[in-house]
Parts: sequence; C-alpha cells; structure tokens
Amino acid sequence: MDARFTAEQDEIRRTLRELFHKRCGPEELRAAVDTPAGHDPALWTALAEQLGLPGLALPEGYGGVGCSVTELALACEETGRALAPSPLLATAVLTAPLLLALGTDAQRAGLLPRIASGTLTAALAVPGHALTTALALTGHDPRGEWAGGGRAGGVQARQADGGWRLYGQVDQVLDGHSARLLVVAAHTGGFARSRVLLFLVRGDATGLTRVRQTALDATRPQARIQLRHTPAELLGGLDADVVPVLARLGDTAAACLAAEAVGAADRVLERTVEYVGQREQFGRPVGSFQAVKHRLADVYVQVQAARSAAYYAAWAAAQGERVCGLALAQAIQALRRAAAEGIQLHGGIGFTWEHEAHLYFKRAAGDELLFGPVHRLRAHAADVAHVFEEAGR
Repeated sequence: MDARFTAEQDEIRRTLRELFHKRCGPEELRAAVDTPAGHDPALWTALAEQLGLPGLALPEGYGGVGCSVTELALACEETGRALAPSPLLATAVLTAPLLLALGTDAQRAGLLPRIASGTLTAALAVPGHALTTALALTGHDPRGEWAGGGRAGGVQARQADGGWRLYGQVDQVLDGHSARLLVVAAHTGGFARSRVLLFLVRGDATGLTRVRQTALDATRPQARIQLRHTPAELLGGLDADVVPVLARLGDTAAACLAAEAVGAADRVLERTVEYVGQREQFGRPVGSFQAVKHRLADVYVQVQAARSAAYYAAWAAAQGERVCGLALAQAIQALRRAAAEGIQLHGGIGFTWEHEAHLYFKRAAGDELLFGPVHRLRAHAADVAHVFEEAGR
C-alpha cells in the first residue's frame, strides 16, 4: 500500500476546497438548506459539469471518471469540511453503486450516464431504521428481515398488470424529497418464499407521496416517502442477491462517511484554534493557557488518528477488507469531540444559532443517529473480526 496521494488526488482536494470556499460559505450554506431542495442546485450543477463529481467513481463507459473509492472519499472529505449540502452522498455513494452492481444492461445505460452528468439524482430507501443493518455496519441479517412487510411495517412488493406495485412507507430517506429516482428495498414472496429485492421508482410516479422532514442536521435533508400501489421497475432480475450487494456497499459508504466526518472535524478544529488565538481573557489570548492547549492537542491527535483510519478504510474498501465500520466509528467520535470543544472554547458566541459551530455538532449527532451509534459500529466490527471468540479461547 502506497500511502502517498497522487497528483490527481491532490488536485481533486484542492479544486473542491477552492470551489466550496467561494460558493459555500456560512451565508450560502444557510440559504441552501432553506430551499425546497435542501441544497443549491447551481452548486450541484457546477460540481457535476466542472468536476464530474457525481460520476467520480463510475466507469468511463457510463460517462464517469473511472476513479476508485479513495477519490470519492477525498471528495467527501472536502464536502464535510464545508458541510456542503448536496445529493452526493445519496446519489453517488449510496445509489449509483447499486445500479452498477445489480442493474441490467439497459438500466445501466439509461441511468448511470444521467447520474454521472448530474441531471439525475437518486436516493436509497430502506424501511424503518434498518439502514445500518442493511449495509451490514451494525449487524448482519442474511435473510433481509429488516425489509419488513408492507402494512405491518416496511414496503411490500407484488406483481400486478405485468409489472410491480409497491405498498408501504419509509421514514428516513436521505434527499428523498428531491431525488428524481428512488431505489426502494421491498419485501416480496410472502412468508414461504420471503426475500428482499430492489425497485426503481420515478420521482413523479403515481401513488408516491414525499414529505421533507425536520432533521436534526439541516445540512443532510431527509424525507418520509409513502407508496400506495406505486408502479415500480425491478432493479436487475428476480435472481438478484441483494443482501450481500448492500453489505459490500456498506464498506464504501462507511469509508466515504468517515472521510466526510474527518473533514468536518478538521475544519471545526481549525476554526477553534484560530478563535482562541484571537480571543483575550485576563489580558492574554485564551489559546495561551496551558489547559486550552492540552484540550486542543487531544482533539488534534484524535482527528489525525481518525484521518489515518478513514484513508486506510477507503483503500481497504476496494480490497474487500471489513474495516470501514470501525473507521466510521472513530471518525464520528472525533467529530463529536472536536465540535463539542469548539462550542465550549468559542465561549458565549459558540452556543448561539448565529455561529456555525452548532452545525458541526449536529452533523456528528445526526451521523451517529443515522449510521451508528458508535458503540454498535465497534461491537459489530469486533464480531466480524471474532475478537471476543479468540479472547475466550
């Protein structure tokens, strides 16, 4: 493993950082989250047309750039630094790999080039609070029982009129209110032949109701979707083995989320260090006090350790190693610590809505609610590695 970044990888980071610095400052960020879409469509268009960000990890044959998970994670690190609200996570990280892995030739040819160009946004809808279980981050369910069963919970799929119809509800769908395509996990086959399949649902499909929810982290908008006999297209074929594909996707998603959290933690730490160097107390800068130095040094060490874990996870995801959940746990914890110290060391201004420090703390709390909690991520990583089994022998 060569830990050095290539010139292309450094250029991705530099270009994105400059663009976000110009177009995603505090005022632009607040304005974007208040729009109906929850993000700035003009910024998303610029990211797609100028940088090819939505297709960064898609093959060139489908209009993508052909990069690896590492480049996608580096891009997510920069979006995390700026807390830039965009459909990148929902579209490029959670949905596009499923289309690539399971889609038919016609589905790939019809959808992936549009995703790569930024004209099509997509979202993954997993019933209940089972996203991390479906992605095998906090548990493993080989039978896919997390998909539920329609009216009893989750989404039910049945064949009708030569196609498929979906019935049910999903409460937490990232960017589900604005995505033009939904990839919905649904239960089918009844009790005897129960299984999980993925279905494509157009954003304007009949029987589909989408409502944006009030989320703790406003920079990561969520929606509740309701399906009432909604027409859908099966992703791939009836023989598709969805559960292991979702588990492999979990590694990619965790690596990108870990890098995103590291970017956010690094930025809030930078801002805190800058502030304590300017703010004076008892006639001297707050940052000159030994206790403050120690606290920030501890945060710095934690952030750097999380960064190393995130970078390794991005590399390991392509090698089939199951370390990404552990890296995600470390990154979320580092962000939570950096944001908490940032709020406290900013003093009175850090506790106000006018300051941006609370946005970073909400990102940490929101990520833990959606993709954690941290102790379950670590516990499942220990189970996968058979840590306690070995210790007990």
